[in-house]
Amino acid sequence: MTESCCSSAAELQKLRARQSGTLKIVLAINAVMFLVEFTSGILASSTSLLADSLDMLGDVFAYGFSLYVVSRNDQWKAVAALFKGAIMAFFGVFVFGQALYKLFFPATPDFEWIGTVGLLALLANAYCLHLLWKHRVEDVNMRSVWLCSRNDIVANTSVLLAAAGVWVFNNQWPDLLVGTGIAFLFLRSAFSVFKDAIAVYVDSGSD
Repeated sequence: MTESCCSSAAELQKLRARQSGTLKIVLAINAVMFLVEFTSGILASSTSLLADSLDMLGDVFAYGFSLYVVSRNDQWKAVAALFKGAIMAFFGVFVFGQALYKLFFPATPDFEWIGTVGLLALLANAYCLHLLWKHRVEDVNMRSVWLCSRNDIVANTSVLLAAAGVWVFNNQWPDLLVGTGIAFLFLRSAFSVFKDAIAVYVDSGSD
């Protein structure tokens, strides 16, 4: 019995070490890409790039908190997931506000900036998703992290479509539509994370 418990504890420690290592890598990647996309979004006057950069920043906070709770119990992990859901919801509302602002103060963004930086972000997030894939079913904390990364891929692809749309139509509407679409994705994912986290928190509290 004791040997079995020691073996389980050792396996759990190895799992947490693997999770921590992966989270540190994806956190660093997202921190760098936030700076790149946010600066480029301002220079290119792009709502979609700004939205995607804020997604990156949200991931930095989310991964950092996930790293903090990786060795804690299910209640802590559920709280971390709730925190990440709140970040997603906040940035979704923020981007909706940015899109509304540009309706009154229109500006055609630079499609070359959007396309180049959007492709770089897509490659970075594809690598993050690859790293997180094996962790997606381990617990609610890592599942919420994986969902964040999956959403990033969708958002990055949409940014590239925005660049193509701005190039073809020579106006801000493709960029605005993509920006609001990313915002909707934030809000939908936030709802999914909230639902999972509340369920886990209630179950862990009843044990």
